[in-house]
Amino acid sequence: MHQNTFQRGKGEAPTKIVAFATQGEQSGDAERLRTLLSQLDARMYPFQRGEKGRQFIHLVKFLQQEKPDLVVMEGTGIAGGMALILTRILWKTRYVVSSGDAVGPFVRMFHPVIGLFFSVYERILCRLAAGYIGWTPYLSGRALTFGCSRAMTAPGWAPVEKTAEELSEARKTIRDQLHISDDMIVFGIVGSLQWNPRVGYCYGVELVQAVTRVSRPDVVVLIVGDGDGKPQLEGMAGSELGRRVILTGRVEREQVANYLAAMDVASLPQSMDGVGNFRYTTKLSEYIAASLPILTGQLPMTYDLPSAFWRIQGSAPWDEQYISNLVRFMNRVSTEEICRKRQFITDSAAAVFDKNLQVQNVTAYIAAMFDDTEVYEEFEVTTSPSKVQPYGDRQNNTAISPLT
Repeated sequence: MHQNTFQRGKGEAPTKIVAFATQGEQSGDAERLRTLLSQLDARMYPFQRGEKGRQFIHLVKFLQQEKPDLVVMEGTGIAGGMALILTRILWKTRYVVSSGDAVGPFVRMFHPVIGLFFSVYERILCRLAAGYIGWTPYLSGRALTFGCSRAMTAPGWAPVEKTAEELSEARKTIRDQLHISDDMIVFGIVGSLQWNPRVGYCYGVELVQAVTRVSRPDVVVLIVGDGDGKPQLEGMAGSELGRRVILTGRVEREQVANYLAAMDVASLPQSMDGVGNFRYTTKLSEYIAASLPILTGQLPMTYDLPSAFWRIQGSAPWDEQYISNLVRFMNRVSTEEICRKRQFITDSAAAVFDKNLQVQNVTAYIAAMFDDTEVYEEFEVTTSPSKVQPYGDRQNNTAISPLT
């Protein structure tokens, strides 16, 4: 198979693309960006999360010195974003933003006043961008509304995929470890258990509150993850902890798919507001890869990918209406219904999260941002190792320190 090629016209210097993730060079966001740009000759700048003032200054100096043709940023962190805005104004440096959240509404959930500043920041960031890569089509449309000239969608992919046989074996292994019998129906969730005191919620609250009110004895809740919300969940579970409420704590990333295999129904708790309506979350692709039926609210994505979802009413997973309807669903759902729903998770839903297709689309999208003198040949994307390298000397790929 041929690789995508992307180069300037004859006699011109190669295109210089710089990329970084505001969550840090070792983050999952950075790995996503490396993969999306793997068919382009991009170089990763070693952005480090924290020390926002220093990161901002050093990134600005770095971009001034290197004068890249394009900068691609994963995330919407203030240090990285403000550096892009400033270099766009001063030196006309073009940039692309990739994001999975509506940052203004997200910050307002925790800090209402600061959220107003981030709403303005988000609009300017999109308005001055050469392009936007949204994790959902809704975020891409939002960026266009803010004035971005072009946008596309790259929703991500499951980091680990298993065959049906591997999932079946993992299901038995994990259930045996957790002492869950085959006839139990397991509602589960995977994620960071970060407590939000403003609404009294972290992932899994809706499941724990519901299962303690369920009358049938064959329903179990499995919560995979750790964080400051875990003690809160333990307190809510009470006497059901270890019986019908199982908290595993943190598990290794490569083991997550095995725990998903042990579940029957996955919870995807998102509020129907300026945050939840716009996002997919990384869990969605993992749930679909595991052929897990998903239970969530009446979100836009449940109508765009209907084969994967059951919808329940309620404005947010901490809302009493949502929890009451979750109790009703737990009380009535049968194993036969779950099996039928698994069969209806169609290939079209899985195709949305195809990694190679997203790489190919992003490659074409970036290439189209350059003028007509450039040559771009599009072929089938290979699965060869990433061409994205740490930024530094192009001859020996010596990475530079972000703070030197």
